Amino acid sequence: MKKYKTEDKSETVAEPVAVYGYQDLDDVGIFRMMDIAEEGISYKFFNNLVRKFPFSFQEWAGFLHISGKTLSRYQKEEKTFDTLQSEKILQIEMLYKRGEEVFGTADSFLTWLQTENLALGKIKPQDLLGSNFGISLLMDELTRIEHGILA
Repeated sequence: MKKYKTEDKSETVAEPVAVYGYQDLDDVGIFRMMDIAEEGISYKFFNNLVRKFPFSFQEWAGFLHISGKTLSRYQKEEKTFDTLQSEKILQIEMLYKRGEEVFGTADSFLTWLQTENLALGKIKPQDLLGSNFGISLLMDELTRIEHGILA
């Protein structure tokens, strides 16, 4: 697989989501996201994402399938997340950006994320953040909402 890396590694963590929207990812963009996930997301980037959401530290640990103790160690030691956790972090960041686009504001998106959803079987969308399939389902649901298909 060919690697697509930016020359300034300090920007690789913040750059992909800012430049690429969920629907705008082409093959090069996907490869760049894969490279970033493989290098690992820094705790600093993760912490910036965490501040956007009303989720507890323990909920974040659950989304990433690690213990709260391990997540605390990442915080204390400013560690880099492994590839799978980094992919999940990037997916949640992309979901956030997409939600803002569809709902117009972060607050409206976060309200939707925390509210039982009939189209999703009366579960809260946030309950799907621990699964890649769940995040994909939420992306699809945001597209349906954008096009006026609510159930």
